[in-house]
Amino acid sequence: MIRRPSTLPTAGLKYIAGTGLLLMSALSGMTFAQPPDSSDSQSSRVESVPAPSARPGVPTEPTWDSFHGQLNAQKYSPLTQITADNVGTLEKVWEFHTGDVSDGSGDIPATVWSATPIFANDTIYIGTPFYRLIALDPATGEQKWAFDTHTQKKALTQPVLKNRGVSYWAADNPIEGEACQKIVYMGTMDARLFALDADTGEKCPDFADNGVLDVNQWNNTHAEWPLSLLQPPTVVGDHLLLGWAGKDWALEQAPPGTVFSINARTGKREWTFQALSDDMREKSGTANVWTHMSADEELGLVYLPVSSPSPNFWGGNRQEKAPLATSTTALDIETGKVVWSRQWVHHDVWDYDINAAPTLMDITVDGEQIPALIQATKMGFLFVVNRETGEDVWPIVERPVPGGDGSVEGEIYSPTQPFPTKPAPLLDQTKKPPVWKLADIVGGGQCSRLWDQLDYRGMYTPPTTKGEGALTYPDSSGGVQWGGVAFDPETQTAVVNTSHIVQYVKLYNREDYEKADTGSGNESGFSPQTGAPYGMRLKVAMNWLGMPCWQPPFGELVALDMHTGDVKWRRPVGASQQYGFFMPEKWGSPTIGGPAVTAGGVVFIGASMDAKLRAYSLETGEQLWSDQAQAPAVANPSVYEYQGRQYVAFVAGGNTILKDQVGDQVVVYALPEE
Repeated sequence: MIRRPSTLPTAGLKYIAGTGLLLMSALSGMTFAQPPDSSDSQSSRVESVPAPSARPGVPTEPTWDSFHGQLNAQKYSPLTQITADNVGTLEKVWEFHTGDVSDGSGDIPATVWSATPIFANDTIYIGTPFYRLIALDPATGEQKWAFDTHTQKKALTQPVLKNRGVSYWAADNPIEGEACQKIVYMGTMDARLFALDADTGEKCPDFADNGVLDVNQWNNTHAEWPLSLLQPPTVVGDHLLLGWAGKDWALEQAPPGTVFSINARTGKREWTFQALSDDMREKSGTANVWTHMSADEELGLVYLPVSSPSPNFWGGNRQEKAPLATSTTALDIETGKVVWSRQWVHHDVWDYDINAAPTLMDITVDGEQIPALIQATKMGFLFVVNRETGEDVWPIVERPVPGGDGSVEGEIYSPTQPFPTKPAPLLDQTKKPPVWKLADIVGGGQCSRLWDQLDYRGMYTPPTTKGEGALTYPDSSGGVQWGGVAFDPETQTAVVNTSHIVQYVKLYNREDYEKADTGSGNESGFSPQTGAPYGMRLKVAMNWLGMPCWQPPFGELVALDMHTGDVKWRRPVGASQQYGFFMPEKWGSPTIGGPAVTAGGVVFIGASMDAKLRAYSLETGEQLWSDQAQAPAVANPSVYEYQGRQYVAFVAGGNTILKDQVGDQVVVYALPEE
């Protein structure tokens, strides 16, 4: 249905239900991860890759046909019609409501909608949490076609129904009159990948089984859940790269991490990447890629953000080294062989998945042009390496980190972790965040008492069974979430949003866990880690009224000069919200979703609890424009041009990690027509 501009209500419900991360280690010198010898899908590390003459830089034409806008994940548009001078006059030109939304109060689980609207084939394509694929006119929002996968509305692997959108592919040399020369793809939670003709919405008969690929046919180790395809495939040439999502925190032995390369035309599997050795695959699991990937087609490399092994908060079953877990790993796109890999967390027992596609960029440092890659992390670290070789741009050093307190049996912790020297950590994790006096007073000293019961000896303090557990800052939901880093190649400015959230994690032996378990929410509460000797609980540090116990700001937007790695500006982003009241914007908000930047000198972002959409000056960080959306826009915005007019599109779908406000809105803005 189409709705023209109107005032939308904003329900203020929960405050913060979720996330914050870490910061503390790094890699000294170079550690290249070797792929497991037993995997027939990998080979020894390639020492170097020939450097081509062309590199991802300023795009010659505006492109926003993938999850991060472009394969290099820069989330950058060269369009200049909308500028820092005129963005304040931006107006809503159309909105579309899918109808595919649930607040979880009935029989259908709540929806989480994080789909970037992609612009391709003169069409806006979106996927919904009810697993429908919809094509819209980019100027009016009128529906061109819709396709229903008829997927069961059950939260099979997630606590909610979740979708992050669709992918697009076009033949280099299309055959006139043939169907499916342009294809859109969308996955489902029950592990099916659909391929549809981009013009008609009809299934592609030559792709897999009449347009549907059952990815779960390759789920052959600890197949406790389907390989949920919540993130759209990464399209590189004629390759579709598929990762998958599963159940966090649930099991000791789980489906082990795999990435599949699929032929874009036929759905035939080309190669499989496995992040764990055969031995560890039997004992553990996950170390999967559940978010988008980036690629350098000139180098022939695809870059994987790899998650942590299972179970997430205890590693006594996986003491052997797993160098590809919690890493950025570069693969040869044609073979799936490992070219280089950097592990960012050793023996991860904090659920510090690498959760964002690395952003590829050409930067000039000390007069030298470097083909670089910046990897944002949940820990609030930004690791910058040469994307050809994986070598440091600025030194990354191994530093000692806290050991265990003796309360957790069977565990052996890494004595060091990798820390970047530049850019500086996005938040200070070297000491316990100060208690927020206002929240402490309102809570009658509740926050101070909690702080006294939490172990924190700096970044990477291990989980414990003692007291209320170990303080985690930032927590497993991240300093930086999967929206990742945006980059302006003209000024070599990187922009990233980061959350400042304190959580605390406690381990329970089996008997104590059964007594303590009171259930779980979306990325919080109790989880059994079935098979391991310990269950776990993860909570946000709040007082009885739901006020954060730590000092604001709770979220920031940060711009970095990539010539030097120094901060250009930083400012609180968004406003936190509870019980219908907005908090002062100087306190900021936790954020989910990422920014987009344009050659007009504008940063666009939603992401915050207050369900507002905003534009900032890329040069100064000044807020230039805002508008109210139906729900938090927890998806990356997209920027496109159609028939000579520049548009900015947002999906406002909400995420119950932020608050219980969900939506089904696609909303699009442009400058007033003269």
